[in-house]
Amino acid sequence: MSSERSSRCKWPLVMLAAAALLAGCAPVGSGRWCAAMKSKPKGDWTANEAMDFAKHCVLPDNDTKKNPG
Repeated sequence: MSSERSSRCKWPLVMLAAAALLAGCAPVGSGRWCAAMKSKPKGDWTANEAMDFAKHCVLPDNDTKKNPG
């Protein structure tokens, strides 16, 4: 009974920790995400992070430019 009660009491703590971790994540491409990536060592970036950084933080967004013709 003690182990069952103990495991039941841990779930709320696990869920709270998961919620806190997810709340701290900025959406990919947001200004906060770009700033966090700039402060992260480049050697620690994944290939996907590098591509997302280039796409959202370095290269201009071509969709917002108006076609003059």
